[in-house]
Amino acid sequence: MKYFEDSTKSPYVVKRIDDHVFIKFNSKETHFWSPQLHLEIIENESGGSKVHGLFGPNPTLWTFFMFLHFGVATFFIIFGIWAYSSAALNKPYGWLLGAMGAMIVLWFFFYFMGRAGKKKGRPQMQQLHLFLMKVLSRKEASQD
Repeated sequence: MKYFEDSTKSPYVVKRIDDHVFIKFNSKETHFWSPQLHLEIIENESGGSKVHGLFGPNPTLWTFFMFLHFGVATFFIIFGIWAYSSAALNKPYGWLLGAMGAMIVLWFFFYFMGRAGKKKGRPQMQQLHLFLMKVLSRKEASQD
């Protein structure tokens, strides 16, 4: 794990917490869709290590998107209950069905926005992967 801390160089920021290493881009290189790499390094009893990695969005961005999806789902359910109650009371409910349809359209909009962001973040994900491979190859070379 020390190899990751020692190899910190621009544009990467490496943070370590116990067995976890987080690699992301510095604030100059970061944009809204910038990914980060989360590594978990598990040391074996035989002296080797096992590395588990996960590319993901910025945790703040992920939380924001989950909040939006939760909000849309909540409004969809509210409009559905309201529409059912209005129909049972013989009151107009057409606009409520329209609002439910709008929530579905909003879900699709968020989905395609996320896909576009994933595509925009792909080059930086490849840069993070290349950085990881360089650090790991340097570690292997120093052990020989």
